[in-house]
Amino acid sequence: MSMLTRWGRELDPDAVLTEYPRPQLVRDSYLNLNGRWDYAITEDDAEPAAYDGQIVVPFSPEAELSGVGRQLMPGQTLWYRRTLTLPAGFGTGGRVLLHFGAVDQTCRVLLNGVEVGAHTGGYLPFSCDVTAALRDGANVLTVAVRDDTDTVPHARGKQKLERGGIWYTPQSGIWQTVWAERVPGVHVERLTLTPHLAESCVEVTVHAAEGEADVEILAAGSVVARATVPAGRPVRVPIPDVRPWSPEDPFLYDVTVELGADRVRGYVGMRSFGVGTDAGGVPRLMLNGRPYFHAGVLDQGYWSDGMYTPPSDEAMIHDIVTMKRLGFTMLRKHIKIEPLRWYYHCDRLGMLVWQDMVNAGGRYHPLLVTAPAFVPFHLPDRWFGRPHRDRFMAELRETVEHLRNVVSIAVWVPFNEGWGQFDAARVARELAALDPTRTVDHASGWHDQGAGDLRSLHVYFRRFRAPRRRRDRRALVLSEYGGYGLRVDGHTFNDRNFGYRRYDTPERLGAAFARLHAEQIVPAIRRGLSATVYTQLSDVEDELNGLLTYDREVLKLPEDLVRAVNRRLTLGQAP
Repeated sequence: MSMLTRWGRELDPDAVLTEYPRPQLVRDSYLNLNGRWDYAITEDDAEPAAYDGQIVVPFSPEAELSGVGRQLMPGQTLWYRRTLTLPAGFGTGGRVLLHFGAVDQTCRVLLNGVEVGAHTGGYLPFSCDVTAALRDGANVLTVAVRDDTDTVPHARGKQKLERGGIWYTPQSGIWQTVWAERVPGVHVERLTLTPHLAESCVEVTVHAAEGEADVEILAAGSVVARATVPAGRPVRVPIPDVRPWSPEDPFLYDVTVELGADRVRGYVGMRSFGVGTDAGGVPRLMLNGRPYFHAGVLDQGYWSDGMYTPPSDEAMIHDIVTMKRLGFTMLRKHIKIEPLRWYYHCDRLGMLVWQDMVNAGGRYHPLLVTAPAFVPFHLPDRWFGRPHRDRFMAELRETVEHLRNVVSIAVWVPFNEGWGQFDAARVARELAALDPTRTVDHASGWHDQGAGDLRSLHVYFRRFRAPRRRRDRRALVLSEYGGYGLRVDGHTFNDRNFGYRRYDTPERLGAAFARLHAEQIVPAIRRGLSATVYTQLSDVEDELNGLLTYDREVLKLPEDLVRAVNRRLTLGQAP
C-alpha cells in the first residue's frame, strides 16, 4: 500500500534534497544533480539502446518516491543516465569533482562514454575527477549499478531478498545526493578536527597535496583563534574560555580554512567521551569528564516512502527533534550510515549518537544470532567464521574517517548480535586505536568477548536485572530492550504484526511502558546501568514496535509519559 509521509506528499521531483550535503567541508562551488534521470534495468551489463523511463534520484527504484516501484535482482544491472551541463558561474580551471553520497552495492561511472570511476560498498561516499572527460556544453553522465543484496558477503545492513520480521525490503542504486564542485588544483581534500577538551584546544589537520593553510576558529561569529597549519601535519590550536558541547548546550565553533585559492568552512564541538567511575566507584559513561546517562532509542533510518533515503531535510530534523522532545539524549543509528546532514542536525540540535558499523558476511547461523535472544549464552571467538574480514575492516576504517569529525558520535558499535562477527576483541582494539576519543561497544547484544568499553546486553523476552559488577570495569549498558508493539490502523505497511510484546490499545501500551521502566530499568541504574536503547523510533514494515508509526504521523504514547520516564532515567544515576 502507498505510505507517503507528509514530506513525500510535498516532494518536488525537480528540487530534491537540495541542501549542501557535506556540512563540515563547505565550498561555494556546488551543483546538485538530484532529480529526474533516465533509468533501465537489464539482465546483463550491456548498456541498453533505450531506457525504461525516469527515476527520481536519489531514491532507490524500490522506493515509492523514485516513481519506479521495481526491485533490482541479483545478476541484473540498473542503469542511470542524465545530461550534465555546467552552469554559467561554475567557474573555470582547476578540477571538477563528481560526488556520490552512497550507491548500493557496486557501480561504474561514465562520462561521455569514458569510465571516470568505480566503487564497491553501498554505504560510503566516493568521488570521481571528471575534468579530463568533460566537454563544453552538454555531457552524458551514466551510472551502472549491481546489487546482489544478501546473496554476496558485501555490507547489506538489514536488507534481505526474503524480507520479513526484523529483515527489510532491499533497496538498491543511488540513495544519497549526487553533486559536483569545482576545486583548485591544490585544494583541501579532507579536514580533521579533533577536540581536546581537557587541554582547551582543537587539533587541526588539513589534508592536501602541499602548502600551508590559514585556519580561523570562531565563536558566535567572532574569531577566537588563528593558526597556520602545514598540509598533512596536525597542529593544536588553543581555544580560550572553552564552551563545552553537550545535549543541553550543543554549542558549535565555526571553522574556516584558506589554502591558496581554496576556501572551505566547517565546525567543531568541544566535548570528550569515555568511561570512568562515579563517586561510588561504579563505572559510568562520561561526557566532558562527568557521568552522563545515555537515554537512547534504536533508530533504523528507514522511511515508508523513501526507504533508506529521507524524503527531505525537514524529515530528518523531525525524527531528531521529536525524540529530543520526548526526553531521549541519544540515538543508536542501527546498521546504517546516514547522509552527513543527519549527523549535522544531531550536532547542532544536541543528540548523542551511537554509530553501528554495517554488517556483512555470509548467511548467519541461527545458533549464533537468534538462540541467545531466548536462552542467554556467550560463544568464544573460535565459533565465529571469518566472513571477508579484510573488506569489513577496510569499510570500518573508511567509516571512522568519514564520520570522524561528527561531534555527536559517542560510541562505535562494530558488531551487533553476532551478525558477521569475528575477532571482536581484536577489532575493538583496532577501532580504539583508530579513534581513541570515543568508546567502543565491541559486541552489542551477546557473545561478549570481554573487550571494548561497554558490557552490552539485549533483553527482550525476560526480566532485566543488572548483573553483579564483579571485576568488570566496563560500563554496563542495555543496548536494546522493549520493542513493545501496537498496530495503528491506517498507518501500517501490511497486515503483519511483529513485536516483542503486543498491545491492543494505547492505554495498555502506555501502562506496560511505564511499568517496565519503573520495575526493571530505573532500579538498575544505581547498580551500574549507564545507558539504555529502547526499541525503537518508528515502525518499519512488519515491525510495529515503534514510538512513531512508519509514516511518522502518529506518536503511540503520550509525550508526557515518555518524558517522565526518561526524566527518571537521566536523574536516576548516582552522583
